[in-house]
Amino acid sequence: MKKISIIGLDLAKRIFQVHGVDEQHRVVVQKSLQRLELLDWFGQLEPCLVGLEACATSHYWSREIRKLGHDVRLIPPAYVKPYVRRQKNDRADAAAICEAVSRPSMRFAGIKTIGQQTVQVLHRTRELLIKQRVQLSNALRAHLAEFGWIFPQGNSGLDQAISFVKETHDAELPTALWDILLCQVEQLARVRAAIATLGKQMACWHRADGDSKRLATIPGVGVVTASAILASIGNGKQFKSGREFAAWVGLVPRQNSSGGKEKLGRISKQGNRYLRQLFVAGATAYLRGKRCEKAAGGSIWFSQLLQRKPGRVASVALANKMARIVWAVLTTGEYYRASTAV
Repeated sequence: MKKISIIGLDLAKRIFQVHGVDEQHRVVVQKSLQRLELLDWFGQLEPCLVGLEACATSHYWSREIRKLGHDVRLIPPAYVKPYVRRQKNDRADAAAICEAVSRPSMRFAGIKTIGQQTVQVLHRTRELLIKQRVQLSNALRAHLAEFGWIFPQGNSGLDQAISFVKETHDAELPTALWDILLCQVEQLARVRAAIATLGKQMACWHRADGDSKRLATIPGVGVVTASAILASIGNGKQFKSGREFAAWVGLVPRQNSSGGKEKLGRISKQGNRYLRQLFVAGATAYLRGKRCEKAAGGSIWFSQLLQRKPGRVASVALANKMARIVWAVLTTGEYYRASTAV
């Protein structure tokens, strides 16, 4: 076999497709590999450049193939799609990945460590449980409303509804109804307890990590946001600037410019949706809490922005600025210092 210079690997559950080229970009190998054969096959090759799509299990395979001495790069799927020729299949996808990874201007995703993925699982599990808590709360309120029992909005009203179900038993209604409502209340209590447990685990991890504590010194960034940032981007050095990181999160205006005329619209909402949600929520919390000057580091910029723009637009602009500050704190290794400049 001729020496392989670049490999495009299309990941799957069982059957993996390999597309390899030499230094002159001539196709050397095209083959399918079973899951158990993959690492043995890569172990027999000389070190080369391996491209994978950033998808499910991609971080695991990247770490394992990198241990064998290969240079592994992860490519966002959106950047691979333009290189797919005609019909889409595993062989075409592998060839497209091989072509994309060889481009000098290609942008790559960072390979997450086991620690980063662990924190990410913690966040995703917590987010899932929060959604289930909302679903159970809404269902309990709706079922009670069907029988004429209405409770105030918010957690206090929900606690009243839970107490009502536990303490009340209307003989005019079937016993099965109260059994069903008690089942919902018990499930809601279990979900609440699980969320509290995950929150404690997140706080313990935050206190033990120096980078997370440094990020938490930024106004609007708390334990949840700081740990989510580190789980998603690590040290942040894969971004050239804070603006590039903000663009990756999706907090910069969408452009539709042509002919030298700049046309900026709403934020692009590209990239990491979870991080964007946390940044905007943190900025909005400061805005609603009437601590705008402190949130913006006392800058005249933010005061003037509030006079010109609605509160939501100002909070999103502040979220953009927070993202750029986060990148600066991560890459420099310094603590946040409030700005006193105009």
